Amino acid sequence: MAKSHSQFVCQQCGYSQVGWAGKCPNCGSWGSLVETLISKDSSETKTKSRKVGSPKPISLSSIPSRRSARISTKISELDRVLGGGLVPGQVVLIAGEPGIGKSTLLLQLADKIGNTLYISGEESVGQIKVRADRLGIKSKTLRFLEETDVDAAVTSFDSEKLAVVDSIQTMATQDLSGLAGSIGQVRECAFRLLRIAKEKNIPLFMVGHVTKEGTVAGPAVLAHIVDTLLWFEGDKSLTLRLLRAVKNRFGPTDEVGIFEMEDKGLLPVTNIEKIFLSKGNTYVSGSVITSILQGTRPLLVEIQALVVSSKLPFPKRVAQGVDVRRLELLLAVLIRRCGLPLYEYDVFVNVAGGIKVTEPASDLAICLAIASSFFDKPLPKGSLALGEVGLLGEIREVVAQDKRVKEARRLGLVRPITQREIKYVNEAIKKILK
Repeated sequence: MAKSHSQFVCQQCGYSQVGWAGKCPNCGSWGSLVETLISKDSSETKTKSRKVGSPKPISLSSIPSRRSARISTKISELDRVLGGGLVPGQVVLIAGEPGIGKSTLLLQLADKIGNTLYISGEESVGQIKVRADRLGIKSKTLRFLEETDVDAAVTSFDSEKLAVVDSIQTMATQDLSGLAGSIGQVRECAFRLLRIAKEKNIPLFMVGHVTKEGTVAGPAVLAHIVDTLLWFEGDKSLTLRLLRAVKNRFGPTDEVGIFEMEDKGLLPVTNIEKIFLSKGNTYVSGSVITSILQGTRPLLVEIQALVVSSKLPFPKRVAQGVDVRRLELLLAVLIRRCGLPLYEYDVFVNVAGGIKVTEPASDLAICLAIASSFFDKPLPKGSLALGEVGLLGEIREVVAQDKRVKEARRLGLVRPITQREIKYVNEAIKKILK
């Protein structure tokens, strides 16, 4: 017979301890008392296990090498993020804002793999049927279970190729008195689902809600329980969706999957440049093409800038898709090192396509786009600006520069502007724009 007790759990780092309250001794954040399931005979069981036999350490050379066979999801961008496909028994938590496309992606995945158990705690089977009809899914090997009791859901596992739980925050067990979505319920339900997935070697996807701060709802320990944590992001007003691996025990965490939301669901993007580059003529002032690295894949994006005379005592600095503090730093370099009087002008910078640029490889492109708009003179056709800009105005080489330039040449950008051609930003402006 099981019973429960209260246990301190830090909501920031996941630290837990019985008989503690207040601030977390690990990170100093405030935690809360969480209902936790324990067994009456837990102390006796621990004593017996120590007497019967304890696990002994083994040497690394005696451990057999095993390579798990991957299960292809038949969705190229999802396979890329997972590291080549799913591993039997792998537990994946996919999180993102409401309406971003998590359920749509998982329903498409279930249709691709087949023989799937889809446990829905949020939507009725009728609502799922409406979505399936819209996506054109007519598979007869999908089983749907409308259930929020995790114990009933666990008993429904059989010999499926895939299991989906949508979502983990709706699941609950009667062994705990807390409401569904509470920290104790989320953690205990995740443990039980993980246990059955490992026992039967069934890949399991769990949908997770997000908080107002943009983090996964529930304790941080939930991210430690699962094997893989995927983050689905994108602007719901645009068709672009990005899938990132925040944690992955079976693959890399630097890969990014790119999807496009259409009427018939999420479609993997093969021609990435058609999203981030203008379809029309880019031979205008203030437009510069650069290359950013998403995982191991270089992406060409268009940096747009607009410089207009300001009548305000403090000119505007507006950045869309670029860190505004990085923009202010680059403006200071242009003012001090290049002699541009930008303190009298409003400066607007935008990254076309809705993607966010965070790496410093786009510094040179931002500087040249601002200078191009200031002089109202476009860069030569086929130009690619690539390089980090220092406070001295120097241009620095970036990671995987040759790979980025090679990809750009393949798409017709045969005039790279990098640290190898020009050493300083003021030289680039004088040589290209003056």
